[in-house]
Amino acid sequence: MTARSTRRTTAAQSRIAAVGAIAVAGALLLTGCGDQTKDKDSGSSDTADSSAAPLADKLPQAVRDKGVIKVGSDIAYAPVEFKDDSGKTVGIDPDLADAMGKQLGVKFEFENGTFDTLLGGLRSKRYDIAMSAMTDTKNRQDGVDADTGKKVGEGVDFVDYFTAGVSIYTKKGADQGIKTWSDLCGKKLVVQRGTVSHDLAKSEAKKCAKGKAISIEAFDNDQQAQTRLRSGGADAGSSDFPVAAYAVKTSGGGKDFQLVGEQVEAAPYGIAVAKSNTEVRDAVKAALDAIIANGEYKKIIEKWGVEAGAVEAAAINGGK
Repeated sequence: MTARSTRRTTAAQSRIAAVGAIAVAGALLLTGCGDQTKDKDSGSSDTADSSAAPLADKLPQAVRDKGVIKVGSDIAYAPVEFKDDSGKTVGIDPDLADAMGKQLGVKFEFENGTFDTLLGGLRSKRYDIAMSAMTDTKNRQDGVDADTGKKVGEGVDFVDYFTAGVSIYTKKGADQGIKTWSDLCGKKLVVQRGTVSHDLAKSEAKKCAKGKAISIEAFDNDQQAQTRLRSGGADAGSSDFPVAAYAVKTSGGGKDFQLVGEQVEAAPYGIAVAKSNTEVRDAVKAALDAIIANGEYKKIIEKWGVEAGAVEAAAINGGK
């Protein structure tokens, strides 16, 4: 992020991706998202037989005994994670979690919560990991609030698994000359609260001429932001490229929105793990590397049409 904001971030930075080639057309075969309440989806990751799980011994014994890794996730972010018409949690993250679970012999159980509460849930040990299209940033690693620069809690480690960027979209046929972030000065922008788009918007608004700041309205989820834009209550919206591209492709049968301009600031998505939970962190990294090596990762990324965001190997704390 030009304004170092994290895509979906409490401590802003860009989740903004080098997903340039995530073609809108092929990109995201998903559907609407779930609400932001704290529900559990026990069916989102199939339990693997631990006797057939090659990396089971990498996990702490307590986790192996439970057979479950609890995942905090904002399940309203198609195509990364969302609810399908039957109420099942689906998307890029759940598919990757299923594949990693088979390597580790456990089930990844997704629990829904608003994005800006996920790191707090890690600190309180409500979740073992947070997997929610979360940008790996130095601020988050250090537990620092990007807006205030103050420490807000224990930092986290990230296992990086994807790369994505931030896009701007408008109503179809009504771009109002918007091509870049500077073109948003004096206009109304809708975003999801706590995301990289939100942080980037606040940073870019400071660069506008006096009296021409970006008017930012933040919502609990992208669906609410899209509804406001669709109704004419804003000039533009901003989100991660995969999410924006999915909205452009699916909303109103592709007739509601259009992408404008280019993505900005590539940054990695990371699976967040408490710094004190190094065994789980290292086990997740090993499982991710294993599914990259055996081709499962590639199949999942291709299924969702987001090949341009693929990584060649897992990394720890690669964000800046």
